[in-house]
Amino acid sequence: MTPLVAKFQIGQVVRHRHFPFRGIIFDVDPVFANTDEWYDSIPEEVRPRKDQPFYHLFAENDRTHYVAYVSEQNLVIDDSETPLSHPDIQDWFDETGRGRYELKKGVAN
Repeated sequence: MTPLVAKFQIGQVVRHRHFPFRGIIFDVDPVFANTDEWYDSIPEEVRPRKDQPFYHLFAENDRTHYVAYVSEQNLVIDDSETPLSHPDIQDWFDETGRGRYELKKGVAN
């Protein structure tokens, strides 16, 4: 079996391919690692494969902040350079400028 390599990394800003939200990656699962109930709640016609990396995001849209769990196939790089405003980001990351983030020293996920 070939090991999977994540396309995105912790601290990277991404946006959802189909839905209007963006976020910063704070953890990566090499394959699906959520509940079957969560997975089954996704409509079958848009349900992602389980055999790919899944990302934990501090996510936000125009109305709210939340934590999202998103498959790699549904993410793209967000190159807008617009800073994120999710309140948990400051506990995990330092902003390095132009919408880029670096994991704080001593923070382990």
